[in-house]
Amino acid sequence: MSFIEYGETIKEGDTAIIFLGHESMLPVKVQHGGKTQTKYGVIRHSTDLIGKRYGCKVTCSKGGWVYVLHPTPELWTVNLPHRTQILYSTDISLITMMLELKPGSVVCESGTGSGSLSHAIIRTISPTGHLYTVEFHQQRAEKAIEEFREHRVDHLVTVKNQDVCKMGFGVADVADAVFLDIPSPWEAIGHAKSALKHEGGRICSFSPCIEQVQRTCLALEEHDFTEINTLEILLRVYNVRTISLQIPDLGQAAEDNASADWDGGDPSNPDASCANLQPGTVQFKSAVPPREMVAHTGYLTFATKSLI
Repeated sequence: MSFIEYGETIKEGDTAIIFLGHESMLPVKVQHGGKTQTKYGVIRHSTDLIGKRYGCKVTCSKGGWVYVLHPTPELWTVNLPHRTQILYSTDISLITMMLELKPGSVVCESGTGSGSLSHAIIRTISPTGHLYTVEFHQQRAEKAIEEFREHRVDHLVTVKNQDVCKMGFGVADVADAVFLDIPSPWEAIGHAKSALKHEGGRICSFSPCIEQVQRTCLALEEHDFTEINTLEILLRVYNVRTISLQIPDLGQAAEDNASADWDGGDPSNPDASCANLQPGTVQFKSAVPPREMVAHTGYLTFATKSLI
């Protein structure tokens, strides 16, 4: 199993995703003799997982069943152990596009955090690219190295434990893109410029506060970056439901036309159930936005290294 190469069967040492439902999943490291407890009962790794195909249905000890999924960066994002606040797929997709990442790209990142974005970057730049990621906190850096090794992507990533604002990324003139997710990104802009290739490259900074964005943009201008812009991406999910509305009373002629046009049934589907449809009403589908939503996550500031 690797996060960048699909494997057909589950093997010892793999990280598998146990799918209990759309809102309930958990990552499991498969081991001989291991057991995983779920609300549907126990999953025994030796008999229920090892040797089975990814995507199969596994029956638990209480009679319930779960699916075993191959890990992907998207599934890992919603199931990983949180060591820090993380970026989710909505922001990650925009970052990947705006940084123009592709197989073979070289990327510098700080900080590593829980590794959510790191896994997505590695999948995008594989098999010939490389990620240089810097984490200030020693224990988080060590845990990230361990996870990359377990997920068999450690050959595509180099983890450094240092302060990027003072020591930089440890590389120069090699990166196609730089990503910053640190409290004071403006202090690392000079190091980011040094890490980018002579022929230019893209930079992105993620900041939750607009004051951070202002100082970062000023630093980008001071270091001659161009095409500076800040975006905020909001995910708004609409609820689609069936509603009934009364046909307006526009007079006798309109009533006659309404009776002919809206007979409570669908001519193309005569078996459709209209038992609950009241006389003088019509049903149709409506998309309704939520009254409350989880909106702001952070501001994404992008810029391009000037060739001059």
